[in-house]
Amino acid sequence: MLWKNTSQYYGWVSIFLHWFMALGIFVMFILGLYMVKLSYVDAWYLKAPHWHQSMGSLLFALLLFRVTWRLNQVVPVILAQGIEKTVALQVHRLHYAWMLMLMVSGYLISTLDGRGIEVFSWFEVPAVVDVEKGREEWAGWTHRIVAWGFMGFVGLHVLAVCKHHWVDHDDTFIRMIGLKKKENNK
Repeated sequence: MLWKNTSQYYGWVSIFLHWFMALGIFVMFILGLYMVKLSYVDAWYLKAPHWHQSMGSLLFALLLFRVTWRLNQVVPVILAQGIEKTVALQVHRLHYAWMLMLMVSGYLISTLDGRGIEVFSWFEVPAVVDVEKGREEWAGWTHRIVAWGFMGFVGLHVLAVCKHHWVDHDDTFIRMIGLKKKENNK
C-alpha cells in the first residue's frame, strides 16, 4: 500500500486521517456529553473542558491538513453510478463542511471572551475576536446542534457503507481499511 492515493485506492495517509479523525470526533462527542452534565463539585469540571478544547484544537489543525492533503491527491474512483455517484461526492464535501462548522463553533465558544485556548500546556491558540459577554452561549448552542447533526450524518454514512459492503458487494469499505480489491469469482 502506498502513502499517496491512486485512482483505485486510498493511500495510508488518507486512511489514517479518516480513521484517526473519526475516532477523535467520536471521543470528543462522548466527552462533550459527559462534561455538560458535570457540576462544580466534580473533579473533572475544569479538566474535561480543557481536554475537550485541547483535543478539538489539534483535530482542527488535523482537519486543515486533511483538506490540504485531499486537494493535492488523486481521489479514487467512486464505486457508484449515476445519481448515487453525485450524492457520494456531495456527501464527502458535506462531511468536510460539517467538521469545519463543528470545530469553528467550538473554537468560538472558548475564545469569544478574548481569551485563547491553552492546548495541553504546549501552546496557546489565540482568540481572533473579542465580543461582549454572552455570545459564547450562542456559539455553544450552535456547537451542540452541529455536533448532534453531524453524529446523525455520520450514522447515515455508516449505513451507506453497510449498503455498499453487504448489498452492493463493492469495495468501498475494503479500500478505506487499506485492503486490495476482492477478486471477482463470477
